[in-house]
Amino acid sequence: MATELRFGTDGWRGIMAWDFTFRNVHRMAQALADYINENAPSDEKGKMPKIFVGYDCRFMSDQFAAHIAHIFRSNKLDATLSSVPITSPVASCLSLHKFWMSIIVTASHNPAEFNGIKIKINGGAAPARVTKDVEALLDQNSVLMLYGYKPEQKDLTDVYLKYVAAHSLTKKIKNFKGKVVIDYMHGAAAGYLEHFLPAKQVIALHDKHDPTFGGIQPEPVEKNLAELKKTVVAKKAALGIGFDGGGDRVALVDEKGVYLTPCQIAAVVCDYLIKHKKLSGHIVQTVSMGYLLKRIARQFEMHFEEVNVGFKNVAERMNLDDVAFGVEESGGFAWKGSLPDRDGLALALAFIEIMTVTHKKASELYADIVNEYGSSVYIRRDIALSKPLDKASFVDKLRKKMPKKINGYKVAEMLTFDGLKVILENDEWMLIRPSGTEPLLRIYAETATKKGTLALLDLGEKLASPSSK
Repeated sequence: MATELRFGTDGWRGIMAWDFTFRNVHRMAQALADYINENAPSDEKGKMPKIFVGYDCRFMSDQFAAHIAHIFRSNKLDATLSSVPITSPVASCLSLHKFWMSIIVTASHNPAEFNGIKIKINGGAAPARVTKDVEALLDQNSVLMLYGYKPEQKDLTDVYLKYVAAHSLTKKIKNFKGKVVIDYMHGAAAGYLEHFLPAKQVIALHDKHDPTFGGIQPEPVEKNLAELKKTVVAKKAALGIGFDGGGDRVALVDEKGVYLTPCQIAAVVCDYLIKHKKLSGHIVQTVSMGYLLKRIARQFEMHFEEVNVGFKNVAERMNLDDVAFGVEESGGFAWKGSLPDRDGLALALAFIEIMTVTHKKASELYADIVNEYGSSVYIRRDIALSKPLDKASFVDKLRKKMPKKINGYKVAEMLTFDGLKVILENDEWMLIRPSGTEPLLRIYAETATKKGTLALLDLGEKLASPSSK
């Protein structure tokens, strides 16, 4: 019986040699080819639009990508295969300017044994309606992989780098004088930042290709960035930057070696763009983000919206509405004028420019946010699951268990569209949701103090326990 293939929060992912196999990749590639042939518009001469296929630095990603491109060509699609590993933002950029669609073989921040496939359209992740249509086409036709139909290969990274230079906050960074430590986590973004900063200002960590990622999951969260934090302090650097394996997620460390949460970074960048660049429009964040952007939206009377976890949901809003700034909790940021997709390089450059223009240290920029909007201590706790959860049933049971008052504050609102988010009357909150990409239960919380946040996390873990009544 064929393995069921399903798109999660961002792409289809699986464990290599278990469910992410050449056979299943071939099935997915054929379904993608069928979708493109049914839906892509042809030009006035009847030619099908161009499709780009890229890959990251994971084990055999280049081979999986080559097979996908080969199947596309066999299905009479004009497919180009990348000749070098690329980041996810490169694929997004190419889908906006040079190609109708980009496919990239990547598992982003997942452990080394994982791999996956992402679809990029119009500069961002394919919306759910597209992935559902692709799923419906699985196994409808036999895989067509004909001899001699290998695709043309090109290195198109420069297209993306030029786009970033033209559309991101890069104009002032030539005046930046400090040192920057970059942890590339052995990922596809290695060397990208050096296109914008002089080599003497860059201290690169883990910039060599290693499909095991040095034994560390290539996710730029605080527990994986101990060496980055230590090196920033030891080298007296102005900033530390961590990229994930696919180059779309980013983390920052201030000059004191203190990890800045995505909530804190988003507040600094969004506040700057509004005040210094006159940014206007809606603010959109995933439900797993915090209250700082909500307070900024209130301050400037901007519409504020929360959407399901997964940057594709933010990107869809950016393509449909007048969105000024979009963010998700896993280090994905975008704003009006940039790619409608998360882009680690663009965010890193923007933060460096903000430091340059304001003449402030990274810690001072966040201190200004605290003074104006309040403190944010945001923590995520992951709990391994032995078996999948039925999300709807899980959320319903949790909602019934939830007390009406927590830590002395009334529960003001409960959001149930992606897990259960409990918002207290003082804006503090807790979210409990099964991950869409890994067998994990994620518990998030944000309060003004570490003690308060840990208390909410403990309560969430207790309520989520099967033995809790």
